Amino acid sequence: MKKLLSLLLALVLVFGIAACAPKAETPPAADTASPAASEPADAQPSEEKVLRVAMECAYAPYNWTQSTDANGAVPIYQSTDYAYGYDVMMAKYLAEKIGYKLEIHKMDWDSIPLAVQSGKVDVGICGQSITAERLETMDFTTPYYYASIVALTTADSPYANAKGLSDLAGATCTSQINTVWYDECLPQIKDAKILPAMETTAAMLVALDSGKCNIVVTDEPTALAALMVYPNMKLLNFTGSEDNFEVSEEEINIGISLRKGNTELKDLLNEALATLTPDDFVRMMNEAIKVQPLSE
Repeated sequence: MKKLLSLLLALVLVFGIAACAPKAETPPAADTASPAASEPADAQPSEEKVLRVAMECAYAPYNWTQSTDANGAVPIYQSTDYAYGYDVMMAKYLAEKIGYKLEIHKMDWDSIPLAVQSGKVDVGICGQSITAERLETMDFTTPYYYASIVALTTADSPYANAKGLSDLAGATCTSQINTVWYDECLPQIKDAKILPAMETTAAMLVALDSGKCNIVVTDEPTALAALMVYPNMKLLNFTGSEDNFEVSEEEINIGISLRKGNTELKDLLNEALATLTPDDFVRMMNEAIKVQPLSE
């Protein structure tokens, strides 16, 4: 009898516990209208868009290389160094405006157009003039700087008091390779002895400082930056004079190069550039000139 009572008590306890247990919920029907329903379980959110920007990182005050992130410098892709300068300041501003992550790629000057054309990088922000020749192979944004063309000489040079282009006749001169300064301006100096083009701005300035040449032709921001480093140099600016270098408007307008047909990115960048004025360009360039490290 005791065994029977014990068995009955055990059965009561089992059914009592079962009655108190929560019911298993029925999974809701899949909502085919929901975007998540069609995504795999391990789907990842879309990656942040990256703006890959090519520049020399050796063309102060437009761009240069430095060892720290001072002043807001940006890491150079696959390098322990950093890039800064007017071009970097502009690239940072534009990338933030269009919602892209910025990536700076350091390249030789001659390599940048090919990298843009091939899609290795998205844009060149590197002090490029918007010339008809370049427009044949690349697209450009509206200008992000307007650069007057000037000459540099030394204070003890026979050309130190030149008042116009004609006063530079017979000078030994050079400039940077594949630039309007070298290709278009130097030949305008009468009887000039034109030396081979220099690979970089720094090399061009060293040639002048060392006495290898009397004159270098460049743009005003580069010249102003040079004066901070080489106090023996003198800027010759014939702007506004009839005796000046003859260049077209396109050759002094600096733009951002893109791959042909990349209209989506071009439109985004142009919209962002439209939020800046020429006065903003000058202010930013002056800030870059103040901290440029040409002396290093």
